[in-house]
Amino acid sequence: MAELFFDRDEDEDLKARQRYDDGGGEPPRRRTWVRRWLSLLVLVAVLGLGVLGVAALWVRGRIDPPGSPGAEVDFAIARGATSAEVAEELADAEIVSDATILRYYLRVNGGGPFEAGNYQLRENSAMGDVVETLEAGPALPEAANLTVPEGLWVREVAARVGEEIPRLSAERFTVVAAGGGVRSIFQPPEVSVLDGLLFPETYRIEVDDDETDVVTRMVATLDANATELGYADAPTRVAVSPYEAIVVASLVEAEAKVDADRPRIARVIYNRLAQGMTLGIDATVYFALDRKGGALTRSDLDVDSPYNTRKVAGLPPTPIAMPGRKSLEAAINPQPGPWLYYVLVDEQGNHVFSESYDEFLANRDAARDKGLL
Repeated sequence: MAELFFDRDEDEDLKARQRYDDGGGEPPRRRTWVRRWLSLLVLVAVLGLGVLGVAALWVRGRIDPPGSPGAEVDFAIARGATSAEVAEELADAEIVSDATILRYYLRVNGGGPFEAGNYQLRENSAMGDVVETLEAGPALPEAANLTVPEGLWVREVAARVGEEIPRLSAERFTVVAAGGGVRSIFQPPEVSVLDGLLFPETYRIEVDDDETDVVTRMVATLDANATELGYADAPTRVAVSPYEAIVVASLVEAEAKVDADRPRIARVIYNRLAQGMTLGIDATVYFALDRKGGALTRSDLDVDSPYNTRKVAGLPPTPIAMPGRKSLEAAINPQPGPWLYYVLVDEQGNHVFSESYDEFLANRDAARDKGLL
């Protein structure tokens, strides 16, 4: 093409010389030089546009490669990984075609840094699809829900874990809970067991959680709730230690049937402690006997145990059950009142409260007449 232009220029140059010799026109050399450079610039521009077009098509093919995405790939982003590091790893895994282009793609279109975790991606994917998946966050691993109701003992929690999460062991859970390796911030140094320190809640158990993880989360949830409710101030609020307030909460959980009674039952416990009276809570006797339910005989009530609050004044040495949020709240915020006794008054679980022993006896007889006791 250039030769054609230059041949044409030679012809034009001859004609220009003839005109110049005849006394008209501009010098032929100047016109020829200008034409040749203009032709060259046009040629360079055409070639440049062609190169840019080819480059643009190549980049586009790298951003959105031809064909369908390939096999599914498990891709993990490490905690603290930069977008550039993620781009390199994506390219190494053949999920995207080019790490450098992906980095520029992120600069232009936005995206990253990405959340650490596990992702499901495909080989030979469009960069836009990959970024969209990463921006959505890691896929949650397969998990199961574990629901732990209020009032359970540790062994009952362990049994429920073994039943609802078959890959976990009730025996291993019990060993962890009794081993002293997982501790509550409210747990005294001399106490190793976690009775009453596992919070009743519905927990999401991930595929890589083991028994220690589950125990740790339950204790941490109890600590968080008790802290939020102000248990660190228990000595000034209810004149017992934070751990003893949790013991009271466990007694409230075992005794209360309706929420309205919880703060009043807590007050009865504190009032009896203040007067040096035995608490007389049968739920602690069952705990001492290591059984739940059934009639209590005279020998049962005489069992020699620090948990027998029929005989031993003061609080039992540990909580006897898992208190829920409402019982924890009642134990740290007992309702003001002079009561020392309470008795069931109806089948719905409501109690009647009294200050005098004679009134208590009358209420107890009425409850017996109704078949409530």
